Amino acid sequence: MRIARWQRLDGVIESGFIHDDHAIPLPDGRPVDVLIHAGLPTALAVGRELIESRDRTGWRPLPTVRLVPPIVPGSIRDFVTFEEHVEGMVKRADPAATVSDAWYEAPTFYFTNPHTLIGPTDTLVPPRTAELDFELEVAAVIGAVRESDGRHMTVERSAQQIFGYTIFNDWSARDLQAREMKVSLGPCKGKDFGATLGPWIVTADEFTDRHTDDGLLDLDVEVEINGEIYGTDNLTGMSWSFPEMIAYASRDSRVAPGDILASGTAGRGCLAEIWGRTGSLDPAPLKPGDSVRITVEGIGEILNTIGEPRASLPEVPAARRNSGRLRAARQ
Repeated sequence: MRIARWQRLDGVIESGFIHDDHAIPLPDGRPVDVLIHAGLPTALAVGRELIESRDRTGWRPLPTVRLVPPIVPGSIRDFVTFEEHVEGMVKRADPAATVSDAWYEAPTFYFTNPHTLIGPTDTLVPPRTAELDFELEVAAVIGAVRESDGRHMTVERSAQQIFGYTIFNDWSARDLQAREMKVSLGPCKGKDFGATLGPWIVTADEFTDRHTDDGLLDLDVEVEINGEIYGTDNLTGMSWSFPEMIAYASRDSRVAPGDILASGTAGRGCLAEIWGRTGSLDPAPLKPGDSVRITVEGIGEILNTIGEPRASLPEVPAARRNSGRLRAARQ
């Protein structure tokens, strides 16, 4: 089943199911969270009841609503699990570089901003950047967590916590990101201005026959720029499965219902990966007016257009260089 959130023409946000090109709202204006926290079996039962109901007065044709991110996540962990992508990215800093041995030891992730998500057809308002990029990713949505409370889970237990899957585009300002990474902390303003999530959550039961023997999803992914195919890959290129990523995230920590765990960028799933291999900004960075379409087999597609950056923003001063003054004060 497909579970979504949408905005009506009067501005009201509703949650529910997508079926037969219609949006079917949950009763009494209930949010999508009630399905996530209830768990997948209950959500499927609710969906079947609404779809099979003879009363279709609340059904809304899809063209009459605007899809928004299908969930308001409590957190977003964005992993980096595609070796091909990492190989290209490390060469941006050093053409002779290879993937670090440390990368192979455990699935690395960072937390990104859940408050700047945009919908599957929204216009992206970027920061002022000369190196705007996209990232083709798939994300798992965590459902009801029982017994373990989402802590210290096994891989097998983690697989049971996956409610469904959606598409994730982790937009990136690579010039801002490059400066930030020199501080040895991680990306911040190069990432947190926007990410696309959608178009809906496809429940995990739809993919039971699409797993490999080692738990990877066998799904084709593709990205287009301005209508031209740029890159294709398959999720079997991931070096860790989603259950393995979830189990690692839960170690000495907790994953909760509504959390998002993203795969990281697929091979040829962004521009910077190719820039690292060519040593130049070719293909060119994204610019206002460009469109990026991401398609994932079994889930659907998202299509966003790049808008103009904001005209002006308040300036923030550079650091106060206090180290000399502090040394003098100690003497």
